[in-house]
Amino acid sequence: MSDFTIQTPTQEPGYDTAMEVVFQWNYDPEVEELRNLYVKAAEAQWIGARDIDWNREIDLVKFATTPLGTGVPIDKTSYWQSLPQETVIELTRRTASFRLSQFLHGEQGALMVAAQLVNAVPHTDAKFYAATQTMDEARHVEVFARYIEKLDEIRPIAPALKGILDSTLETGDWMKKLVGMQIVVEGLALYAFREMRATTEEPLLKELLTYVARDESRHHAYGVQYIERCVPCLSDSARMELEDFALECARVLIDRNSQGFFTTLLQIWSEVGVDPAALFTSLHEERELIMRDMPRGKRLGPVQGFVIPTLRRCGLLSERVASHFHGFLRDNFGDRVAGQNVEEFLAHLPDLPTDTAKWVIGEIQ
Repeated sequence: MSDFTIQTPTQEPGYDTAMEVVFQWNYDPEVEELRNLYVKAAEAQWIGARDIDWNREIDLVKFATTPLGTGVPIDKTSYWQSLPQETVIELTRRTASFRLSQFLHGEQGALMVAAQLVNAVPHTDAKFYAATQTMDEARHVEVFARYIEKLDEIRPIAPALKGILDSTLETGDWMKKLVGMQIVVEGLALYAFREMRATTEEPLLKELLTYVARDESRHHAYGVQYIERCVPCLSDSARMELEDFALECARVLIDRNSQGFFTTLLQIWSEVGVDPAALFTSLHEERELIMRDMPRGKRLGPVQGFVIPTLRRCGLLSERVASHFHGFLRDNFGDRVAGQNVEEFLAHLPDLPTDTAKWVIGEIQ
């Protein structure tokens, strides 16, 4: 007899979500680019259990090259480099399990948002594509969970990420769902996937990220192509409300003043024997030398380098909201990254890649 139960010990209590359900009686293509994305998605389906070789063991020595994803060159300090190789391997393994767990939890959130969008979006082409994304996200949850369990253990969701997922799921505005998930969360994930895939030497992780990143590039394109059509139809007040929702999603996810991702990483590192005080002393004393050896030019990061340019293309980066973005980026990362003023900040925003799928797997810069 199965131990099946309707309520399980790992589920959270449910919460109400308000959402309008829209029937659409026109079944002919109306939004050609979304219909094309739907066809591409149908043609590009893959099966995690079949197409990824799960018999391979994770090479932990090669895995130790995987970036920490902290945005701070901690691994360049003399303190970090003095650690035994076994400690570095363990640090990298646990750090990656935390990061990948956040990807996993984000994919579950995306799975539920995509399912909501099938009901809520008003155009048939948009419903069709959201249905294919729902399938994609289920597959991503499956493969990330399987990989993390081979690597270490699934870590709890970070409060900042949970807050954004809750806000996006709870809103009754389907455009906010698109902006919160497809543009902000998927944009940050896509940037992180690209960086991790390009720098890791662990073969199984690189293969998994290649499959997932190709799907995610379509999900991001769905948000961009749909929202940029919708924004010109909005009133000024509705557009401003959508801008503010995007701003808050991005701010919460990267605000270093909150008890977020970095605080959790310090706790994980302490478990392995790292002394946070000694680590930060080393970083502070050697920062000038470390930065001198870093590549010249601005390393913008995922928000300034990808999410904000996406919002600009979608018509959601007015001067008003740009000043707010500049302010919190400057508070968190300083003038060197954000620029001295809004004009300098805007001047350094890159254009979106012409082909996001090729960009994310490194075929174009």
